[in-house]
Amino acid sequence: MTHFSDLGLAKPLLAALKSKGYETPTPIQLQAIPPLLEGKDLCGIAQTGTGKTAAFALPSLQYLMNNPKPRAPLTCRMLVLSPTRELAAQIAQSFRDYGRQMQVRVETVFGGVPIGRQIKSLSSGVDVLVATPGRLLDLIDQRALSLRNVEIFVLDEADQMLDLGFIHSLKRIDKMLPKERQSLFFSATMPKTIAELGDRFLTNPVRVSVTPESTTAERVQQFVTFVNQKEKQALLTIRLREEPIDRALVFTRTKHGADRVVKNLQASGIPCAAIHGNKSQAQRTTALQAFRNGEIRILVATDIAARGIDVSGVSHVFNFELPNVAEQYVHRIGRTARAGRDGIAISFVDGEERAYLRQIERLTRVQLEPVPLPEGFAAVVASLPKPKQAPATAQRRHEEARRGGDNPNANNAKRRRFGNRKPGGVGAHKGAIRKTGGR
Repeated sequence: MTHFSDLGLAKPLLAALKSKGYETPTPIQLQAIPPLLEGKDLCGIAQTGTGKTAAFALPSLQYLMNNPKPRAPLTCRMLVLSPTRELAAQIAQSFRDYGRQMQVRVETVFGGVPIGRQIKSLSSGVDVLVATPGRLLDLIDQRALSLRNVEIFVLDEADQMLDLGFIHSLKRIDKMLPKERQSLFFSATMPKTIAELGDRFLTNPVRVSVTPESTTAERVQQFVTFVNQKEKQALLTIRLREEPIDRALVFTRTKHGADRVVKNLQASGIPCAAIHGNKSQAQRTTALQAFRNGEIRILVATDIAARGIDVSGVSHVFNFELPNVAEQYVHRIGRTARAGRDGIAISFVDGEERAYLRQIERLTRVQLEPVPLPEGFAAVVASLPKPKQAPATAQRRHEEARRGGDNPNANNAKRRRFGNRKPGGVGAHKGAIRKTGGR
């Protein structure tokens, strides 16, 4: 059995790993750390929860330790790009944990918080900067940051970057980075469009893949219950009461849908909270912290927030609504069965979602196991508080349908600000489900 001590990592890093109880590297760490220590570019394909943050953080910290330089104002030596605020914060915390015995300065910048504080934190320079693309470009435009000194560049969750419409931002950032650098590219899935993006950033990369592309976690038991849309709330309430849940994530397609689920669960006496793009950063942080600390066991989220939820002990994932892009299903259920544990994923599917289910089963090559409705379900439904209907007007329902709700793949005005994909362009195949089903 290989241990971290066999990989050539420095003593301060080994001590930090020991303090966290880590002795044996995961497959992605075992394959990625040696070539990264040699300074090679790397393209890593790994599902979420496989330990890829440590896979790039450990060798990068060792490089910074072995090649000390004074910090230059308004610069960073290492840049890590993340698609979401929560994920950026978690990556930065990992760097702080692993580098606790090193003189390394780590900063995080993302939207939703005052930019002035971030400008001040960058004024004297940092070693590691973890950023979301939008706020990074804001800081560059305000001349509060330069990328001229970047020696290591990491693009994490590349497929989510494209889903969120960041392709033009990434191309702009690429032009500002030094040509001589080490580049690392990580993605949970690797369709052709993502591979083409990797070719732009990488030079003769080592390719590391620890699971077949677009497969789901092996330790996740996947179930499906066919139910009418109007009865989903009652079914969710029943399952949350009956299942032996440690922590559970409930996914909806829209922000308003997430809020409705929370209101109805709370009306049934089930403590929970929502996290989505309409929430302020303070609200998102508070909800996630309460979920992490066990103050609440149920967190309702949209896909746009899914990548930032890295919480141990998630025993269940409920797909209250299936995603209309099959790859998102992989990311959703990847929130459970982490760190070698088992997990359960339960999807509620109505008649209009069966096409989405077929897409998911083709992509993952896994057939979800059907589970019937609970015995006496109709009587239980009648006894439960009626779900609160959204105070929606016909106009608002039309607008939400047009925007695609909180779906990061929706072709709406917000995404066009970040660079809309034209038909046939990068990622265009993910914009809708084909009637013929599958690629």
